[in-house]
Amino acid sequence: MNQNLAEELVTMMAEDQRLLQQLFDSGELPWGSYHPRMKALHEQNASRLKEIISAYGWPGVSLVGAEGTKAAWLVVQHSVSDPEFMGECVSLLEDAVAREDVAGWQLAFLQDRVRTLAGKPQYYGTQFDIDENGWPTPFPIEDSATVNERRACLGLNSIEERQEQMTEQERKRRANIEQSS
Repeated sequence: MNQNLAEELVTMMAEDQRLLQQLFDSGELPWGSYHPRMKALHEQNASRLKEIISAYGWPGVSLVGAEGTKAAWLVVQHSVSDPEFMGECVSLLEDAVAREDVAGWQLAFLQDRVRTLAGKPQYYGTQFDIDENGWPTPFPIEDSATVNERRACLGLNSIEERQEQMTEQERKRRANIEQSS
């Protein structure tokens, strides 16, 4: 395992999440907006991840451990300014999942993100939007009748369970807002 590379990736993920939380807490990042500071960090992280992939291939568990590969996934998941790079990483993740060097959920989330950003139905039902009442609802799903089979193959819970989790998170968020008002 390459400990230095793992630590670098985890640091990139931590900085991403720190900035995201800071922007949310300050009110500078309303739902659906893309703050210039966030965009700049995402592009910087994607550039570095491209260098890592060029040198090592996809940074899977065998190279950077579970936390390192999760961090690499987060970087590419947030590389929305570069959909071509995101699409290339889907193929890399497919290979890594086949080798059991990456958790299947990472492939599901990235592939669905790439598809929804391209205006296509998602395949695994991981990407959610907000309905007219502010509740989470999955973006359209290709062949939705078999989505739970696909989700199970990658270790995900059912779409119904995920919908309930997302709804419960929103209930808690709303309750916290009411309590603080």
